[in-house]
Amino acid sequence: MYYAYILKLKNKTYYHGSSNNLKQRLSEHQNGNVSSTKNLRPFKLIFYAAFSTKKKSINFEKYLKSSSGFAFRNKRLI
Repeated sequence: MYYAYILKLKNKTYYHGSSNNLKQRLSEHQNGNVSSTKNLRPFKLIFYAAFSTKKKSINFEKYLKSSSGFAFRNKRLI
C-alpha cells in the first residue's frame, strides 16, 4: 500500500508527501529526520489516502501541490 498525506505544520503551512509506510514516515517527521519539517514541529496529520501503486500515490501528491490541488485541499479536505 502507498500513501499520500498532508501535514499541517507549526507555522500553519502544509506539507504534502507520499510514502509506502505512513507510520514510519510520520515518525521520521516527528523525530526531526526530515529536513523540510524538522524546524516546524509539532505538526498534525490532517489527511491521508491509500493507493495500490506508487505511481498513483506520487501523482496524487503532485496534484495536491498544484494550484488545483490547493483549491481541492482547502474546499474538500480541511
